[in-house]
Amino acid sequence: MILKAFKEKSYQNYINKLLNSRHVEANNKKIDTVGVIFNLNEFSDFENFQIFFEDLGVKQNRLKIIAFVADEKLAPETYWDVNVTPKDFGWKGAIKNNDLKAFIDTDFDALISYYKEDRMELNIITAQSKARFKVGLSGIDDRLYDLILDVHPKEFSLFKRELHKYLTVLNKI
Repeated sequence: MILKAFKEKSYQNYINKLLNSRHVEANNKKIDTVGVIFNLNEFSDFENFQIFFEDLGVKQNRLKIIAFVADEKLAPETYWDVNVTPKDFGWKGAIKNNDLKAFIDTDFDALISYYKEDRMELNIITAQSKARFKVGLSGIDDRLYDLILDVHPKEFSLFKRELHKYLTVLNKI
């Protein structure tokens, strides 16, 4: 239990360090590549993301989806790109999963962090991501995102409408 508390503290310190050194630049580049992170405990219909971004003009091969599964034993056979569990993270936010490292190092035009549960592992992925424009749901550390939508993960149709509206206003689509 004490080790878990130390690990959580090391995660939070690492996230704070990343967010304090983050350089945000404004650009009007259209979204061509998208990364999606979601928590399988909160949302599991990843096909909705594929359909939504296909409708926005993002080709399927330009969309990468990862799912976080809190319990490795409950990880289903996946149809998305990468399954991530707490075991894929070491001290101070070290990533042990090569697929996850590749996802983080990809320079996406947009990163969608589709989760409400405040999990340090998910926050580390978002903070480390090289994405140019980060979109997230409210209730998490606001410093992680460039655009925050106040939507529950179960309300995907509302999320789609709101995201489409703001991406249009920001000239991203």
